[in-house]
Amino acid sequence: MKYLNILSEVKNQILYVTINREEKLNALNKATLSELGDVIAFASSSSEVRAVLLTGAGEKAFVAGADISEFSGFDTKQGEDLARTGQQSVFNAIENCTKPVVAAINGFALGGGLELALACHLRIASGQAKLGLPEVTLGLIPGYGGTQRLSRLVGKGKAMEMILTADMITADEALKIGLVNHVVPQEELIGKAEEILNKIRLRAPLAITGAIDAINSSFENDIDGYEVEIKYFGKCFNTEDFKEGVAAFMEKRKPLFRGK
Repeated sequence: MKYLNILSEVKNQILYVTINREEKLNALNKATLSELGDVIAFASSSSEVRAVLLTGAGEKAFVAGADISEFSGFDTKQGEDLARTGQQSVFNAIENCTKPVVAAINGFALGGGLELALACHLRIASGQAKLGLPEVTLGLIPGYGGTQRLSRLVGKGKAMEMILTADMITADEALKIGLVNHVVPQEELIGKAEEILNKIRLRAPLAITGAIDAINSSFENDIDGYEVEIKYFGKCFNTEDFKEGVAAFMEKRKPLFRGK
């Protein structure tokens, strides 16, 4: 797939996506968001993709925010449309992607950049990463799900503090409060993400999809997450992957799942 603002490549069933605007600290403009929406849709539907690794070009920034110049003159309606379109086509699409998405945070993850990482299923940060939601310094609030996803991850109190003060936190503090899963040296960042994804891609793909949906449903007010879990649990019994998993267990060998 060829894009202007991102790089994408499938290797060993992992889709590598790199936001490639290093000179702009990988800021999210309208075109980049559109390309991210397209590549995530591809990941969800492609049988050749088992997992996604998302990162930013260079060593300074994962994504240092949104491209402010694009919306500096917006009114209320345009602002709402910007947030709604971005949430639906990119951020919600990542959170609900049928394949696990891991953010490899290689530097600044600020504003829309942190919101992008929050939408991913797992987050790995380099030791030099800095994370924050500075929107109130511009007279805004986070508009791509940041108020919701940050609160779920770190709790209401810490989310309030981060958003209302607009302070950045270090990778180590992010690890301490549960915002990221791991912190590693910069040179080990992609390797750590690959280590985790390579474990996941060996597991039963249909079960992975079901687990993602069931976990996400626990945060939806109008959905009974327990019922979603029960339904997916039952569906698993009618898959070839379940039969293979049980056979491999009984035969004391590693299973070979095919996503069927």
